[in-house]
Amino acid sequence: MSRYWNSLVSKLEPYVPGEQPRVQNLIKLNTNEHPYGPSPKVLAAIAAQTNDSLRLYPDPTALELREAIAGRFGLTAAQVFVGNGSDEVLGHAFHALLKHDAPILFPDITYSFYPVYCGLYEIAYKAVPLDENFKIRVQDYLPEGQARAGGIIFPNPNAPTGIAQPLEQIERVIAGNPDIVVVVDEAYVDFGAQTAAGLIARYPNLLVVHTMSKAYSLAGLRVGFALGHPDLIQGLDRVKNSFNSYPLDRLALAGAQAAVLDQTYFEQARDAVVRSRDALTADLQRLGFEVLPSAANFVFARHPAHSGEALASALRARNILVRHFKHGRISNHLRITIGTDAQCNQLVIACREILK
Repeated sequence: MSRYWNSLVSKLEPYVPGEQPRVQNLIKLNTNEHPYGPSPKVLAAIAAQTNDSLRLYPDPTALELREAIAGRFGLTAAQVFVGNGSDEVLGHAFHALLKHDAPILFPDITYSFYPVYCGLYEIAYKAVPLDENFKIRVQDYLPEGQARAGGIIFPNPNAPTGIAQPLEQIERVIAGNPDIVVVVDEAYVDFGAQTAAGLIARYPNLLVVHTMSKAYSLAGLRVGFALGHPDLIQGLDRVKNSFNSYPLDRLALAGAQAAVLDQTYFEQARDAVVRSRDALTADLQRLGFEVLPSAANFVFARHPAHSGEALASALRARNILVRHFKHGRISNHLRITIGTDAQCNQLVIACREILK
């Protein structure tokens, strides 16, 4: 703490990202990165931008990328916002759309950046408990009498549980709160859940947020986007242009556009992860693990006879990283990213040795 900090900075509890160690022969299953590289067309598009044009600013409107994304979802470019990773997009959404007099709502077990944004932007919030099966209860997000939330945000699938909410239940939340913004964070939706993007035409209060770090294998490029009514997008633009008019550089714009346009590669790589996820789930269950049903590129598992912290430590000693959370209800769970089949097999072998 420094005497030069202002009072807000001294009270912040920043988000703690997954560990990124530089260790040889490490099996890194702790940060939900894609096990396969991006489309070759992405690499070619980036390489084509490494020329004299780098002396020029990129397009501040990212129009071509927004048009490509809009085409995938049957929207217009005016319904698309892009930013430096979905974390920045979410940060702008908190600032532009969720900061009101009433507290916002999100699950008590969810993406841990949400309360960080609330602290940064001084937004009151209420963490709503998941049910006994780690699922969202729709009725908990519907207005009671005259009480209204300031906004609602939740991931689908949820993180770190990986559980997906049926689209009809998501629509009930959106329809039941027409006077506030409902943000559906779909970072992992492509691995097995149904996107809410198709509801945008009916609900002007819906904002759908995506990242290209997961299913598109572009975690190192930092590209995220939001879909919604043009009025919501304009609100995000006003915040963005009051903060950083050029959040995406020329390489990111070119690479992201190429990734969106190469849907064949996208689907093949995603489907490979889904097959590996299903196989890993079965292998862990055979070892006695309880594995929550996952629609993401990770599994959330616990072993009834072993602590999560001890298992994570034992795996780390074998050069295998997984994510362990110290939250009370999930302190014995491990979030395990889906790696290649070879990496998943090594994880299973290590778990078998540890459990003996």
